[in-house]
Amino acid sequence: MKIESKKGLINRSSKEVFDYLSDMNNFVNLLPKDKISDWEADKQQCSFKIQGATTISFVIESKEEPSHIHMVSGERSPFKFDLNVYLEEQEGKTLGYQVFDADINMFMKMMVEKPLQNLFDYIVEQLEKELN
Repeated sequence: MKIESKKGLINRSSKEVFDYLSDMNNFVNLLPKDKISDWEADKQQCSFKIQGATTISFVIESKEEPSHIHMVSGERSPFKFDLNVYLEEQEGKTLGYQVFDADINMFMKMMVEKPLQNLFDYIVEQLEKELN
């Protein structure tokens, strides 16, 4: 299952956006506060419980400054996934989006696809608000 978020335009350089996203502590500012609980983070990883669902954790696996951050599922996640954040500088602004890729069964896909699409789109919207 592959999910691509909408694209957002942030009024900052790709280096500034990259630095912000490279610290997982900042992700709490990008998540819907009314839909998450049990937030834990350090610079390299974060985990949180999604209301009415499961706990998910992200771990930064690799970075290519200032254009790409590759995250993978942490040990608390119910299935393995990759999350890639792409940043592209355009005249002093940054176009950013995420691509989520998971190998999950059809039943699980039906349950998680729409909430995850909404979550990744929300993260992009919050990033625009947070850094603009």
